[in-house]
Amino acid sequence: MTAPPLHLAVALDAAGWHPAAWRAEDACPTELFGADYWTDLVIEAERGLLDFVTFEDALGLQSAAFHRPDDRTDQVRGRLDAVLLAARVAPLTTHIGLVPTANVTHTEPFRISAGIATLDHASTGRAGLRPQIASRAADATHFGRRTTPQLTDEDVRDPERIGRRLSPLFDEAADAVAAARRLWDSWEDDAEIRDAATSGFVDRGKVPHIYFEGERLSVRGPATVPRPPQGQPPVMSLAHASVPYEFAARVADAVWVTPHDRAGAAAILAQVDAAVRRSGRDTRARPLLRFAEVLVFLDVEPGAAARRKARLDDLDGAELGSDAEVFTGTPGELADLLLDWREAGLDGFRLRPGALPHDLLEITCGLVPELQRRGVFRTAYDATTLRGHLRLPRPASRSARAGRTDL
Repeated sequence: MTAPPLHLAVALDAAGWHPAAWRAEDACPTELFGADYWTDLVIEAERGLLDFVTFEDALGLQSAAFHRPDDRTDQVRGRLDAVLLAARVAPLTTHIGLVPTANVTHTEPFRISAGIATLDHASTGRAGLRPQIASRAADATHFGRRTTPQLTDEDVRDPERIGRRLSPLFDEAADAVAAARRLWDSWEDDAEIRDAATSGFVDRGKVPHIYFEGERLSVRGPATVPRPPQGQPPVMSLAHASVPYEFAARVADAVWVTPHDRAGAAAILAQVDAAVRRSGRDTRARPLLRFAEVLVFLDVEPGAAARRKARLDDLDGAELGSDAEVFTGTPGELADLLLDWREAGLDGFRLRPGALPHDLLEITCGLVPELQRRGVFRTAYDATTLRGHLRLPRPASRSARAGRTDL
């Protein structure tokens, strides 16, 4: 049997995933907080026929340390709000999926649900959601309502230990996603009548009250935004250890994992599969797509990407460290790696460009044609929604299935 086409996405962040990328010769540091910069990147990703782009976000300034803020001024600090940025880009693109990060620890599920539903309407069905917990205790001080665990230097050396320390936040995040999903279903697809002649704008019986009661939060609806075009925008999560694998198995449509070789990918996917079995999830009805993360530096000339990365390392004063595999090489060599890792059972990859726009252009102009030449990547979009790109069916509204006015 012919394998299904490879899924391919790009993670956009600042000037690129290398902390010194903003100092590269072809970088655009003065444009990072302008809409045109991001629009140009997403349009280029769409030209490359990618499934989706993601927008990073956080509740605190970027930091060289995972678990605490710093005072460095030689690296990019500051971001635009990811959901609002995706909404700004949406009308200027036509096919590519838009997946912003949204914090679920300090943001109410009702607000997240409304933001992503609005993005789905603005993009005519191309929104996704990456729920993120607040892993830094300092972020809680922005809100003053609660505290969260302070990770130690010892904690952050072990992803499993991080997961255990933050396990209550992942449980809360699962409730938040479940509540958002319930709100997306609180309008039936045909609830809007909009008939001026009869003075009927909405069928109130098709906008039921919903009550979500989780272990850590409760939400009452209905939503203020009508049901999204996709019904349920896809939810995606980044996972490094057992607890986030369990989270993905419970609530996500796609999980992004961070292996460093093919054997590592197979071992991680075995853990993900075990988490899915423990969750009782029926993957025939609700498949869980598995993506691997790779941080990439690409150049057509052999050795050029490694030299470019080394220069950025020198500018930053340290060798680049990452949770994901760091690849330097040609687009053809990256294609070899992706197809080799795919044999472990991966559905696709989320690539992190080391420097923007350089490495994004190498993906769209170098890697994509190479994958197309090998017959493993699309040559044209055959769907107009993110669920369509991911080959996920559009679910019916639970309100309509329940057939009653209160859920």
